[in-house]
Amino acid sequence: MGIAELVPGVSGGTIAFVAGIYEELISSINKVNLKTLRLWREKGFKEFWNELNGTFLITLLLGMAISIFSFSKLISWLLENEPIPLWSFFFGLVLASVIFVGKAIGKWNVVTVVLLLIGATVAYYITTLPPSANTDSLPFLFFSGALAICAMILPGISGSFILVLLGSYKTVLDAVDEKDFKILLTVALGALFGLLSFAKLLKWMFDHQKNIILAVLTGFILGSLNKIWPWKHVLETKTIGKKVIIIDENISPMSFEGEPQIAYAIVAALIGFSLIFMLEKVASKKQ
Repeated sequence: MGIAELVPGVSGGTIAFVAGIYEELISSINKVNLKTLRLWREKGFKEFWNELNGTFLITLLLGMAISIFSFSKLISWLLENEPIPLWSFFFGLVLASVIFVGKAIGKWNVVTVVLLLIGATVAYYITTLPPSANTDSLPFLFFSGALAICAMILPGISGSFILVLLGSYKTVLDAVDEKDFKILLTVALGALFGLLSFAKLLKWMFDHQKNIILAVLTGFILGSLNKIWPWKHVLETKTIGKKVIIIDENISPMSFEGEPQIAYAIVAALIGFSLIFMLEKVASKKQ
């Protein structure tokens, strides 16, 4: 999930869903409240920790944090030097996720199909929005963190892509590389605020309208494929201060200027596609 969130356009929520931990994640997040905290005082730390599902949450957060700090430089290098194989890998991964999440819908009908199409349309529209100039404003970074975390736990909508749209992605990635804890703490506090607020809605939807939320999530994942198409043509490059903003459009590999790397792209996409079903198989055995 941590590596997926480093790539604009790929959602860590998709990985959580495929790994079979999505609903447990949403339920555990909803346990972070004052009622659970009171258990610590009334019944001791062990009762509090069990109610919180603390081992699950801390293991997940540590895994994400370690991968983000370990792979941020590698992902930055690949985005700069080998974008086509990298985007192809995640394109295959997300495409397989559409199939995987769609299979979880218990009953298909007109409503679920319409909601899937609406979800796909909304996600596609979000991917076509132009990015904003980067900002170092701490209040804005708090707001960015809150919105990005909501996207992160939604399969199909990437938290890092929301940061790109808001103009905060480069600032946050640089802060990770440079260990700028003032910026990282601000974004983390915004993320915590957004997470605790949005998880309640998701939990209610999974408890009462599971087919509906799954149809919408499948649509989100399908619509997000537009953002991670490997071959792009740069329409405009803007330089604002020291920041560079690129506006591009998807094109055919045949019209790509430079080496389209089609063979590498196919292999990378197949690896990403296969990885989803490998994760599914492992998750099923664990369950």
